[in-house]
Amino acid sequence: MHGSQKRASGDPYFAHPIEVAGILTDYRLDTATIVTALLHDVIEDTTASRSDIDGMFGSEVGELVEGVTKLSSLEVTADYRRQAENLQKFILAVSKDVRVLLVKLADRLHNMRTLQYLKTPAKRERIARETLEIYAPLARSIGCHRICVELEDLAFAHLNPVARNAIIRRLEVLREQQGQAVAEASAEITARLTESGLDCRVIGREKTAYSIWRKLQRKSVGFDKLSDIYGFRVIVDSEADCYRALGVVHRAWPCVPERFKDFISLPKMNNYRSLHTTVVGRKGMRIEMQIRTEVMDRVAEEGVAAHWRYKNQSYGFDPEAQAETGGVDPTKNLRQFVQVLEHGGDAEDLLEHAKLELFLDQVFVFTPKGRLINLPSGAMPLDFAYALHTDIGDSCLGAKINGELRPLRTLLTNGDVVEIVRGVSAPPPDWQSLAVTGRARSAIRRRIRLSERGEFQRLGREAVEHIFAKAGKTLAGVSLRPALDRFAAGADGDLFQEIGRGRISPQQILEAVFPGLAESEKAAALARTRIEIDASAVHFRGGGVAPGDKLRLSPCCGPVPGDRIVGIAEPDGTIAVHTVDCARLAEFETEQERWRDLQWTPEAERNSLCETRLHATIRDAPGVLGQACTIIGEAGGNIIGVNMRHRHTDFFDVDFDVEVKDARHLTQIAAGLRACPSIMTVDRFQG
Repeated sequence: MHGSQKRASGDPYFAHPIEVAGILTDYRLDTATIVTALLHDVIEDTTASRSDIDGMFGSEVGELVEGVTKLSSLEVTADYRRQAENLQKFILAVSKDVRVLLVKLADRLHNMRTLQYLKTPAKRERIARETLEIYAPLARSIGCHRICVELEDLAFAHLNPVARNAIIRRLEVLREQQGQAVAEASAEITARLTESGLDCRVIGREKTAYSIWRKLQRKSVGFDKLSDIYGFRVIVDSEADCYRALGVVHRAWPCVPERFKDFISLPKMNNYRSLHTTVVGRKGMRIEMQIRTEVMDRVAEEGVAAHWRYKNQSYGFDPEAQAETGGVDPTKNLRQFVQVLEHGGDAEDLLEHAKLELFLDQVFVFTPKGRLINLPSGAMPLDFAYALHTDIGDSCLGAKINGELRPLRTLLTNGDVVEIVRGVSAPPPDWQSLAVTGRARSAIRRRIRLSERGEFQRLGREAVEHIFAKAGKTLAGVSLRPALDRFAAGADGDLFQEIGRGRISPQQILEAVFPGLAESEKAAALARTRIEIDASAVHFRGGGVAPGDKLRLSPCCGPVPGDRIVGIAEPDGTIAVHTVDCARLAEFETEQERWRDLQWTPEAERNSLCETRLHATIRDAPGVLGQACTIIGEAGGNIIGVNMRHRHTDFFDVDFDVEVKDARHLTQIAAGLRACPSIMTVDRFQG
């Protein structure tokens, strides 16, 4: 059916579906999935129809092909809202049959391998960013580590080639310096385990460029301080052998405190199971080890794809294979997003929550009865309450953590026992800043919409009455039908609510109802009646902030969009905005009535430009300061001030005042600087 169609590379188009099918064949998937991979573009790009596929290959293949086709035809857009709506359709389709996602991931993987042939840089960047923000985390969520890692590396190569090349060059130097030591460590580990009667194989592994980049973003350390660039994977026969091997390793070498993790006893949400430990080997070399069985290793690399196998002379998804690998449900990690959909709200909310939740690590906490609850790292008691049940979250008044009453802003840590204190009243709207999971925040936002509806209707009606009065008109007895038709509102109350939320201006209503009103009179009416009805003009939203309140960014911590923030009411009526970890907040601990919970609006996080300061310690050498400025510029930062201080023989300190879009942009700039060999440390300045 693809006939003479060509790809951007000039290859025959049918080479693409063959490559996609080949990727899935490597994962040993069932026949229907492989056939779907071969046919996944025929409905979209040729004259073939769903009925044609059903007739030749059956309804199962037809349904899968149609599912992939719908996703593909919807994703070609740069519009944020359209992208969010597409994600809704994607999650609903995948939650019904995970094979749709597996085909889509293989399709995206081959497209990323050939992305360089697209001529439009903006299109290449959009596809790479979408891959990094949506598809790679989705691959990780169902355990397909191999696909996830390759997608991340390919996207990283297009989005930040300078940083990637810098890290690769440093890895090459490190390989020359430590290659022999790594080989000796591998041989020694094998010898120690074999002497103890363990049948094992030891595999050395090197951290990928993108995972190093992520670590440079998260941690305020330089490249030289990373201790887990090289590691070893120890594969043994049984789960019991995993713990025996761990004992041998810890007796042979001293372990690094707080670097041991048991993901066999407590598997990750994608069913990853392994023992992690770090020990100190010869010459003080840190050795990171992952100890697992062959089955665990396959699940770690292939995820849900590891659950397909032969049984009873047929091949397909096998529940027994699923049980043998820990009982993971292929759609478990996608159901949380389906629950977000069930709460309604804007598609943009879903995209915001999905990206947030897909990127977070996890923390394990327990109910008082011992039930294990997996939550994203950074979760708070409200996240725990909503993870148990929506009704529990809605009626949450407080929380006991390890038997003690604690504030709802307390971060949960591994092993905490959490008990929710419930009441009859619903949580106040400003509590959405006390949750990080998509499920909790969407449920709270749903309650906010219900409670705010009447207030926004009142504000909207007052705004319309005010501008009508200034124009010499009255709302009483006037039909708003022209405005209802123009803005597709069902009733007057819906229209007033949109006005109250700031989505429609009162001036637009005046123009719709009185189209003959003189332009000068309309302009004068608008000028006389500028009413601020929410805090959106200053790009914040939050409880305890009244319409028209003035907010200012505190210079002590310099918050930027993406930071978690709180407000402190000042004596002059303004609200000072601080980051939640600002040292100055300790001054107001006893004045809780001055605290305001704030949150950036999506508009601020996408469209703002804020000033912040980075403090760097740089080796004193010719051209180094120029290198630093170049790195900042290539990362999209605008330097508006440079202050050199504390110059010594070998190094000097410098402060860069930089305009950035948000906190994520800031961490990218800092990570780029840390990747430079001549820059010793980089920290966000707070003072």
